[in-house]
Amino acid sequence: MKIDLKEILTATMVLFAVIDIVGSIPIVLKLRKKAGHIQSEKAALVALIVMTLFVFVGESILGVIGINVYEFAVAGSFILFFIALEMILGVSLFKDDDTLSKKTVSVFPLAFPLIAGPGTLTSLLALRAEYDLMNILIAVVLNILLVYLVLKTSRHIERFLGKNGIAIIHKVFGVILLAIAVKLFTANIQELFK
Repeated sequence: MKIDLKEILTATMVLFAVIDIVGSIPIVLKLRKKAGHIQSEKAALVALIVMTLFVFVGESILGVIGINVYEFAVAGSFILFFIALEMILGVSLFKDDDTLSKKTVSVFPLAFPLIAGPGTLTSLLALRAEYDLMNILIAVVLNILLVYLVLKTSRHIERFLGKNGIAIIHKVFGVILLAIAVKLFTANIQELFK
């Protein structure tokens, strides 16, 4: 296990773009309004556990169903591609759930699938195919810390950035995520044909 700052930075940026917690501030505020309160610590901890477990056992789960990491990464690049298009074009592919419980809102839908959703889990496996495990785990922890800070200060961030500022950040990270999806696709499709 070798700590590589470049790998940590890249993995952190990939996960930050996929999680898009800053772009999700409007959703977080809507959840807070519907449920009355969000437990930021609980949401961050559950997301950390889900992501860490998936880093370790995700590949084994895929092995049981006969899929290798490269195939999953190629499929995941398509998911990331569509998430990026959703961010850039401002369309919504996911249905809102109106049945929120005050007790569970921090876990579902906040921790999963908003923070540790399909795009995040796909990205983790794709990163696992390219980077050292320790660097990915450090990137996960850094992202969870950022998620926690944003959840705790979401109202202040919204006031500071305004709706236009959040929209711009959302679009910029959409373009970054689109480029990452293309990179993941090209890198892993080559591995499949070797």
